Amino acid sequence: MTPLAAEVNENLAQISNYLVYSSMAVYMLAFFAHIAEWTFGSRSKVGRTAAALTGAKAAAADAPAVQVRGKGGTAVLDKPKVVTRSAAGTRDVPDGPGAAGGTENGDLYGRIAVSLTTLAFVIEAGGVVTRAMSVQRAPWGNMYEFSVTFSTVAVAAYLMLLALKKNVRWLGLILVTTVLLDLGIATTWLYTASDQLVPALHSYWLWIHVSTAIFCGAVFYIGAAGAVLYLFRDSYEAKLAGGGTPGRFATSVLERLPSAASLDKFSYRINAAVFPLWTFTIVAGAIWAGDAWGRYWGWDPKEVWSFVTWVAYACYLHARATAGWKGRKAAYLALFAFACWIWNYYGVNILLSGKHSYAGV
Repeated sequence: MTPLAAEVNENLAQISNYLVYSSMAVYMLAFFAHIAEWTFGSRSKVGRTAAALTGAKAAAADAPAVQVRGKGGTAVLDKPKVVTRSAAGTRDVPDGPGAAGGTENGDLYGRIAVSLTTLAFVIEAGGVVTRAMSVQRAPWGNMYEFSVTFSTVAVAAYLMLLALKKNVRWLGLILVTTVLLDLGIATTWLYTASDQLVPALHSYWLWIHVSTAIFCGAVFYIGAAGAVLYLFRDSYEAKLAGGGTPGRFATSVLERLPSAASLDKFSYRINAAVFPLWTFTIVAGAIWAGDAWGRYWGWDPKEVWSFVTWVAYACYLHARATAGWKGRKAAYLALFAFACWIWNYYGVNILLSGKHSYAGV
């Protein structure tokens, strides 16, 4: 490499770092905008409306039997029974109004937050592209590059769902918070200067295998976020159904989320949609290992935990499809599967050694 080319690559690496830090600043502004959205949304009439509906239901329960008068006298009918469950184990509860709580100010800050998130995504994506230009290869040869690309893809998936008119703006605050945490860890502890890969990794399979692994992880994260929120919302609905009174903070926040049934379905659909691609990721990795190391499977820690993750998600999907597992048991299993994916990334790369140790910090 000529001195001029080396200088250009170094400049591109510095531009990449600048763009990543700039995206963090914009994500921080989006974080505060989402906070404002939830804050102004808490001042909505949702709580008062829910209280009024609860009071009306109680009044209806104490109402006398219905009297129907006819020509021959008066017939007394029992009060009609209100069916509150659409299926066994589910509640017929409508979705909440979202983080904005149906208020104009909340919606305004929510739109600002989405706009800032979009701007931060564009800046961060620019950092990924310039990093690739500086090393003249796929920009995910180490944990720093993988982490930055991971958060970029996660935000892209979120924005795509919004573009498809899906009701997912409630995910914005959690997503932006996680992205800031991910980028903070990447720039503080995982940063690695631009460098070339070991000879075994100079293959077009790097673009195929690692890119699909990043995409799967980002989408699995969205499914896991839905499962976590489901657990909170389900507890909230169960407490209301049991006649309890949730705290003021829980009521203000959880009543605006989609119903527990909707969150459960959202998490399942996300995980089911990306699972075939995760299967392809493992197969592609095995083919690449055959080309690079002369064997398709060697029980390397990364290979083992990729398979464990696959088994965990396969058990989750199988239980949902055959055993009828829905609700909390399914959510716990989905979170366990995602925890396996997280361990496969952080734990295996940092704490264990093997053929994939090239991806260290």
